[in-house]
Amino acid sequence: MSASIRQIDVRDITPRERHPLIFSTFRGLDGAEAMEIVNDHDPRPLYYQMQAEQPGQFSWDYVENGPFVWRVRITRRAGNGAHAQGGCCGACGGA
Repeated sequence: MSASIRQIDVRDITPRERHPLIFSTFRGLDGAEAMEIVNDHDPRPLYYQMQAEQPGQFSWDYVENGPFVWRVRITRRAGNGAHAQGGCCGACGGA
């Protein structure tokens, strides 16, 4: 895993741009790498969207749980998904 964790503070990002940025960053993570999301509310809807679109491919850990700031560490699970088996899951558009 990389020594640094990519942190995305979405509090100043236009709401419609938040999830695409988060998913793009997640797709760029190697196995067992993590990113951290900073938000002004519980990002639980993001968790449910990730469960639907990336099932079994991540872990979700609250680092800070409000009431004014939420920080969540999202870690890509190593060895999961089609990329781990040399294929493509179709989510990134790559092969």
